[in-house]
Amino acid sequence: MIISHKHKFIFIKTEKTAGTSFEIALSKICGPDDIITPLAKRDEDYRKSLGIRGCQNYQFPLSDYTKKDWYFFLRNRQRLGFYNHISATEIQQHIPQNNWNSYYKFCFERNPFDKFLSWYYWSGKDEKLPSIAEFIAQGRAGLVKGFDLYSSGGAPIVNKVYRFEEMDAALEDLSITLNLAEKISLPAEKLKGHTRKTSKHYSEILSKEEAEMLSKIFAREIAFFDYRF
Repeated sequence: MIISHKHKFIFIKTEKTAGTSFEIALSKICGPDDIITPLAKRDEDYRKSLGIRGCQNYQFPLSDYTKKDWYFFLRNRQRLGFYNHISATEIQQHIPQNNWNSYYKFCFERNPFDKFLSWYYWSGKDEKLPSIAEFIAQGRAGLVKGFDLYSSGGAPIVNKVYRFEEMDAALEDLSITLNLAEKISLPAEKLKGHTRKTSKHYSEILSKEEAEMLSKIFAREIAFFDYRF
């Protein structure tokens, strides 16, 4: 997640939508007062190797703590702050209302059938996975973070939800909207980190029954963005 006071934008990071690559790309244009949340160590090291800003300013000021926050801090010895996949509603609670209203708020969404497979294979990097049908039946398909991060009351509350499938157009539009000197470009190394173990299209992998189950789980995304199997 990034809040840029320099360029007046808020980037909400959804899962399995090239979010880390995009976060690294955006870090390049951030200023010293901008909020950048931590990445996994490997990604943070890569960001550092590029000579661009890493995580910064993401902890909440102690002066803003409520009694409940102090209780959490004293019990866990852990500072509260913005984090990687924080939701839009949580962000709104911790920044000035004027910033929320005036900053350009955006994120990415992905065809849910395609996103599911990316999530499925990523989940198997540290374990032996069950079959796709079993994985869905276990309730794990709906654990991938997306719609709830950028919506409230069943509808998006950001200025723009870009489509993962239209990345080039999104990069062009963002560069113009944010009035950047040059077009945003994603880091090459992160683009190589695709975790799917097959290049087959999702329609060749998912059965009709599996697709029907996923259609129910991701009904909101399908309805709002008119995705099709």
